[in-house]
Order: sequence, then structure tokens, then C-alpha cells
Amino acid sequence: MPGFSLLRCTPESKQMPGGWLKASMRLFRLAHRLANATLWSFPHNPLFVRTLSVSPTVFLPQPFSLFPLLCSKYCTSFTHICSFKSYRCSLCSVLFPDFFSVSSAFCHSIQSHITMTLADVLGVLEQLAPLSLAEPWDNVGLLVEPSRPRPIQTILLTNDLTIAVMEEAEDMSCDLIISYHPPLFRPFKRLVQKDWKQQLAIRALEAGIAVYSPHTSLDSVKGGINDWLIGGVGSGSVSVLHQAVSSAPICHKLEFTVRNHEELNTVLAELKEREAGRTFKFSAARPDSDMYSVSMSCMDSELTGVVQILSKHLLACQSLNILPSSKPPLPGCGQGRRSILDEPISVAAAVDRVKAHLGLSHVRLALGAQQTLESTVSTVAVCAGSGSSVLQGVKADLCVTGEMSHHEVLDTVAAGTSVILCDHSNSERGFLSVLRERLAVHLPESVSIRLSQKDRDPLEVV
Repeated sequence: MPGFSLLRCTPESKQMPGGWLKASMRLFRLAHRLANATLWSFPHNPLFVRTLSVSPTVFLPQPFSLFPLLCSKYCTSFTHICSFKSYRCSLCSVLFPDFFSVSSAFCHSIQSHITMTLADVLGVLEQLAPLSLAEPWDNVGLLVEPSRPRPIQTILLTNDLTIAVMEEAEDMSCDLIISYHPPLFRPFKRLVQKDWKQQLAIRALEAGIAVYSPHTSLDSVKGGINDWLIGGVGSGSVSVLHQAVSSAPICHKLEFTVRNHEELNTVLAELKEREAGRTFKFSAARPDSDMYSVSMSCMDSELTGVVQILSKHLLACQSLNILPSSKPPLPGCGQGRRSILDEPISVAAAVDRVKAHLGLSHVRLALGAQQTLESTVSTVAVCAGSGSSVLQGVKADLCVTGEMSHHEVLDTVAAGTSVILCDHSNSERGFLSVLRERLAVHLPESVSIRLSQKDRDPLEVV
């Protein structure tokens, strides 16, 4: 496996002491890029040489093992190491006499020389908001992929990809547009200039710009848009309105009985031959009986084969019980949020906080039945964007969302819940600054991350 870097001592040096740390696979690309850029050089220390090795392992000397190397950011760990100037030990003083004195410039040089491919950036986005959290109806992920790959140097963040935003991206020679809302949603049968969204797809391909949309995966993820939105009202105990569950395949639990130990071995052998079933537990059904009670689990794709095997054995088939299974919940993930505020506030104060949090001069307010501006708000429910389906039936003093229909507002206020409407994208756009900061933590300085200056809600108060 050529192309990976290995830092090692020269024959003239002393034997390297124990404690070497194998860095994670995620550091392979960094080590290779650093080697190619000839950044791993220590001119004042002849003990190290830069070599290429066929070994797919990056070895780091013992002082590095004291720091969190196994992380997704390719050079964050190195920055931490380099900035830790007060660390000294006998090993470090021998091997790195001048290392800490040039740490700042060294790390900046690393950051500025790292190149990121589209696949690299997509991996970071998947970590920040796994696409498996998106709603089934949504169209998320990479929507436009240019035929000629190029390094990602400029990323443009926008809530909506409009013609004005596309022009902005073209002017700055953007490599990747991250559009919160997917600009491509319904299937196309042709790409022509008559439809403005098809125009965007054509222009992106012609300019070599990739387009990516996280949408409801960013709504659902813990710490995502909905957590950010409800945090603007005040601190409190937050829960998820519609819990997200694991995307792992469904696993079924089966229980059945066999006549004796011989039949037990036969059944287990048949299941093993078909590679069906993952875990087995069996015990004697009764102390005075030769029968065995068996409990096993199998994946959903294996269920038919397992049942076919058990059907050959009369008692096992007659006693078979397939227990209902459910996917485990993902804590903190899902659509919508509800918060029990640490300190109750008035409706008027809630309005002021929402406006300040979203940077708006105006919002729309519908007071709940028998409520006034001075009424107490102890519980708040939010859903970014169009939240009526998520907020329907939720027990809360106040609901905050982007938009609801006229009749949905009437239903909500009739139940005694006040409603704040911010307009659809206004309830989402402010999170782009947070997303930019998070991307900056995971991407090197060679990648410029910009917020669109052309992106805005299409509705204005006049």
C-alpha cells in the first residue's frame, strides 16, 4: 500500500523507546500530504528523516501519545500538540530541541498546505449531521457532483440556492455550495432552461460547483437547528418531540422449543450452515424433561430463512414465537424540541428573545385563548421551517416556528397555546453561522467557508 508516510529514527540514533502510538486511519491522508509537502523536516535535528513506506501505519513518538490523536480533524490534534509549549521531558528534549519554538508557524504551515477533496468534506458533513437522520421524504446529501473533481478551497453556505446565490458562487469561484434546503427535490425527466431549478443544476455543472443539502438531518441531529432555535428562548430541560431511531437493520427475536439435545444440535447446525441467526441462548425447558427452550436473534433479511429451517421440525415450528422488535432510539435526535424553561418568562419577553436570536425586527404573534402579553411561558415547543405537523397536539405555553396555515394557527391558539411565526427561512438561516464555525473546526485553513450575502427570506414586512 504505497503512498503513506512513516517517521522513523536514522540508524545513527538511539533505539526509540516504547510507547509509540499507531495513529488512526483518519490520519493517513494527512501524513501523506505532509510528506508530499516536505513539511515533516527538522533541519536542526538529524535524528529524523522523511521516508516513504509501504506500511499503512503512521508512527508517532511517545510524547504524542499523551494527546487526543484519534479525531476527525486532520490537524487539530497537531495544533494542540504544538501549542502545548510548557511540556518538557527527557525524550522530548532529545528528539525535539527546536520543535516547540517553531510550533505556531509550523502548524499554520500545515493548515495552509492541506488540500481537501469533495469526499473529505462530505465525510465531515456526515459527521456533523448524519444523513440517516433525515426524513424519508427528504432529498438530502450530494445533489450535484461535477465530472471533473477538484480540491475544495471555497465553500458557500446558504439557506436557499437561488439564482442570485448561484451568481454569487460563480463570482467567487466557489467549489461547493451547502444549501440547507435542497434545490433539487422532485425528479427531473429532462434538464432544460425553462425551469429555474434546472437552470441552477446546469449552471452548477458547467461551473464545476458541487451542491450539497443537509436539510432535515440538520434539524434532527443533537445540537442542530432545532436545539439552536429553542436555545434562543432560554435555557431549560429540552426533549425531542418526534424521536429519531437507529438506522441499523431490524433485528428479530425468536423463541421456540426442541424435543431433545440431539434435535437442538441439528437445528443449530442447519442454522449455521445457512449462516442464519446471530445469537443463541438455550436452556432446559423443565428439570424432568429432555426438551430445550431456545432464544435466538436474527436480522430482518434472515427471518424467512430461519423460519423455513424451523418449519422442518414439528415442535420448533408449533412453539415458534417471533417477538416484535423496534429500532433503538437515538438520544437527543429527532424532529422538533420542547423545553421546560429554567426560569418562566412572559409572552412579551419570549417575543423579544426570539427577535434578538433570529436578528429580526418583526415577528407575527397569535396569543393563545385567555392569554395576554404578560401571561407566563413555562414550556416552549419549536420546529424550524414549517412546523405545524411536528407541533400538532403538543402541550406547551408557546410554539415557535417559521410558518403555519391560517387554520393551523386557529387550532393551536384555541388550545391555549400562543404562536410565534418568524417566516420559514428566518427560523433557520441564523444557524448557518453556527454551521460555519463547526466546519471551520474540522476543515483546514486552506478551505474558505463563506456565508452568502444574497440569501434572504423572499417575504419582507413593508
